[in-house]
Amino acid sequence: MEQVIRIEPRRSLLRVGWAEIWAYRELFGFLVWRDVKVRYKQTALGAAWAVLQPALSMVVFTFVFGRFAGIPSDGIPYPLFSFAGLLPWQYLASAVSRSGQSVVASSNLVSKVYFPRLIVPLAAAAAPLVDLAVGLVFMGGMMAWYSVVPSWRLLALPAIVAFALLAGLSISLWLSALNVRYRDVMYLIPFFVQIWMFLSPVAYPSSLVPAKWKTLFALNPAAGILDSFRWALLGEKAPAPQSLVPSIVVVAALLAGGILYFHATEDTFSDVI
Repeated sequence: MEQVIRIEPRRSLLRVGWAEIWAYRELFGFLVWRDVKVRYKQTALGAAWAVLQPALSMVVFTFVFGRFAGIPSDGIPYPLFSFAGLLPWQYLASAVSRSGQSVVASSNLVSKVYFPRLIVPLAAAAAPLVDLAVGLVFMGGMMAWYSVVPSWRLLALPAIVAFALLAGLSISLWLSALNVRYRDVMYLIPFFVQIWMFLSPVAYPSSLVPAKWKTLFALNPAAGILDSFRWALLGEKAPAPQSLVPSIVVVAALLAGGILYFHATEDTFSDVI
């Protein structure tokens, strides 16, 4: 029996359409697998790069920031402190970098076949979760080496990872839609990610931020994610509500605005791309 697909105008630009996305779940899975496969295709070490990248950065950070600059790590061994920050940061950086260019990179698919366009940036933002999972295994070995025993806080880790996914997606929706019309965006993304890293507590604790800048610093979604990640894994002091709530509000606003803008422009993707 021939399947009939009815395409109707969207009733609301803020409507995500989860039922339609679920109907195309096989395509979503294929796009995630494709991104993971392409990332490590023709590499000698394969998925080991998911650990080597943050591990090498950890070594550099330990010598430069931990020993030479003497940056504190809130009583936690600096290698462990920096690696716990690099893992979620690497995910955010990869999600934004890949997802921001995902629609243009899938131009052949977007211009020829109908499917919910939101699947493309969503799949690109979800693919780096594989690297994060591999890195967490290595993180467990480091915690055992430094005799750090996880507590009940570890149960909050899935919620923190989900929030990181939403944070990466909220930015990527804007960038991926803008990149279709303005290809300058693809050149701005690496610069944006680099600046974003220095504005986030990757190599330094949030406690070093002066009190007068705390509110502004809390508007950075990565700050709340990194602090929460370290809290869940290493038992650091829990982020204060006044530090975490602004991050949640910013992500919610960016996500709602990103969905609105993405849906408002997706009808022109196949024409412009």
